[in-house]
Amino acid sequence: MGSRGHRFESYCSDIAECGKSSQTGSFPVSKGAIPFSAKQLELMFFYIETIIAFLAMLIPLLLAVAFFTLYERLILAALQRRQGPNIVGFYGLLQPIADGLKLFVKESIVPKSSNGMLFIFAPIFTFGLAIAGWVVLPLGDGALLCDFRLSLLYVFMLSSLGVHTIIMAGWSSNSKYAFLGGLRSAAQMISYEISLGSVILAVLVVARTLNFSAIIDSQKTVWYALPLLPIFVLFFICALAETNRHPFDLPEAEAELVSGYNVEYSAMGFALFFLAEYSNIILISSVTTLLFLGGWAPFLDFMPFTLIPETVNFAIKTMFFITLFIIVRGTLPRYRYDQLMRLGWKVFLPFGLAFFLFYASLLLALNSGVELIN
Repeated sequence: MGSRGHRFESYCSDIAECGKSSQTGSFPVSKGAIPFSAKQLELMFFYIETIIAFLAMLIPLLLAVAFFTLYERLILAALQRRQGPNIVGFYGLLQPIADGLKLFVKESIVPKSSNGMLFIFAPIFTFGLAIAGWVVLPLGDGALLCDFRLSLLYVFMLSSLGVHTIIMAGWSSNSKYAFLGGLRSAAQMISYEISLGSVILAVLVVARTLNFSAIIDSQKTVWYALPLLPIFVLFFICALAETNRHPFDLPEAEAELVSGYNVEYSAMGFALFFLAEYSNIILISSVTTLLFLGGWAPFLDFMPFTLIPETVNFAIKTMFFITLFIIVRGTLPRYRYDQLMRLGWKVFLPFGLAFFLFYASLLLALNSGVELIN
């Protein structure tokens, strides 16, 4: 799967040569023959293969997001001692489909005083960035669309770009509530991305790579959640703030901002923001699994745990973090905004840098000791 880029470059050069030869008339096409060369057909099949692989990733992801909403409503209902959705379909299983159809058939309203172009494209860009991160996530050994050395950096780069789309949505709505929600989101996400970066540095120092597959291979002896336990806890809390989830959902605080940056959106515009938010939750849960719980590695390296498929191992670990996201939402109160900023800048960032320096110094000391013994 990782060699697709090299194949694409070779195909392009071959097609260029075929185009030159066709212009000079070096290979005439007989009547009734297929007007494509072998290389052109191969390039066509490459595009078809890429599209099929992308759809094979996109469709299960959309289904996972849809049923994630049902799973969240059932967990919250259990926490609050009520029934939850149980009318549409068998035990409410068709409720996500009913919600999606309702949003699909509703009229999309564009405010008259808004910036129409940015207002329409903001949710599309937000959803596109949420989907783009999945192309580098290995769900099993070799089960990914693209494998390159800086895959971890790529995911957090996309996360940083998500700030721009939220500001775009808040500003283009020409609403004070939406604009204030966009500004809150920008300040919050930038603040916690810095803390998240200091946490990632500690993992980078231990694993010595930014490639997800290599990080998983480095956890064959022990998962990083054990030796890097403080870093693991910091990462999960920063992930809550990065995805604007409770108790850090200040950009969407309905008590203060009605709905935040997406208050003016309806129908499919609101649905795309909704899909992007829940897709990001699944994405950050998957990244946490890859960085700290060994990815697709079995829970224990002996029978019968080794018989469980790799993708099932990965899904179970990801579901554990998704459930934590939901439980946190149902149990903790929302922070004030000044408390949120103080926690990010004065607690998480110093602790993240301190743990990074500690683990870096510890590894240097251990390597020096090994060299002295040798």
